[in-house]
Amino acid sequence: MRNSALLATLALGACATLAPPPDAPPPRACQSEGLAQFVGQPATEQLGADMQRVSGVRTLQWVTHGSMVTMDFSPQRLRVFLTVDNRVERANCG
Repeated sequence: MRNSALLATLALGACATLAPPPDAPPPRACQSEGLAQFVGQPATEQLGADMQRVSGVRTLQWVTHGSMVTMDFSPQRLRVFLTVDNRVERANCG
């Protein structure tokens, strides 16, 4: 019984939403201008960082060839779709 109460408390704590640190800049909406320059380039960690910098987002989602994604829209997310050989096919905000 005691273990059940402890597990319930831990589970509820896991659902809590944490506020961003006070010094974190507010999230920006994704800017798609300038992303076309990355089409055809191989997907690398550095390329992802460059694409985030250009688009102004914190969240980057790599989408491998043939993968499905949800239809939900997030103005702070950049989705980068990759070809079979792991090159940028296109990048979309949302």
